[in-house]
Amino acid sequence: MFTLLAVVTTMALADHNVLTPTETKDGWKLLFDGKTTKGWHNFKSNTIQSGWTTADGTLSITDPSKAGDIVSDEKFSSFEMKIDYRMSKGGNSGVMFHVEDAGDATWHSGPEFQLLDNPAFTNAQQAGWLYDLYSSKVDATKPAGEWNTLRIMISKKECFSEMNGVRYVTFNLGSDDFKARVAKSKFSGYSHFGNLGSGSIAIQGDHGVVSFRNIKIRPIKD
Repeated sequence: MFTLLAVVTTMALADHNVLTPTETKDGWKLLFDGKTTKGWHNFKSNTIQSGWTTADGTLSITDPSKAGDIVSDEKFSSFEMKIDYRMSKGGNSGVMFHVEDAGDATWHSGPEFQLLDNPAFTNAQQAGWLYDLYSSKVDATKPAGEWNTLRIMISKKECFSEMNGVRYVTFNLGSDDFKARVAKSKFSGYSHFGNLGSGSIAIQGDHGVVSFRNIKIRPIKD
């Protein structure tokens, strides 16, 4: 029985953090190899704090007080990205893009797609929204403890987010509408916010226990 369970577990893990032949052909790449934190570092650091751990094919924030935001070594301009996340009760995180190394925080330059245990924050920004800028009337998230898939598209033609296959927000970086919303937000005082055109991917790490897997990205040539 134990041998069978081990085989089943191994097979389940093998299904994650890998690229299919079609994904490889289409230019997708892994941002998490399923085993290490290779390709990531803490913001303004060359290493990763102990609050981030890898186990059983997941990259997890296990101690938010010793984690902090991590950013990808590689920088991206236009891209499509998919990421699975599992939220703890009351958990809170986010995925940012076009993050620069300068500044005092990742969110001073990078717009954030919120990740959240929605029922615990009924009056706050919800999972899948572009934080403080674009919201959705739809909630397709699964309960805390279950896996969700966030898909992000950032390009000069169109930007959007999808939660578990359901379209949430659509916007255009640099448009008059985008600029107007930024001007009314808490990001208005940061001159590089949302207008760099390229930068690192960042994952927020100081707000709760959260796990990630299947972090994939496909650079796009506009």
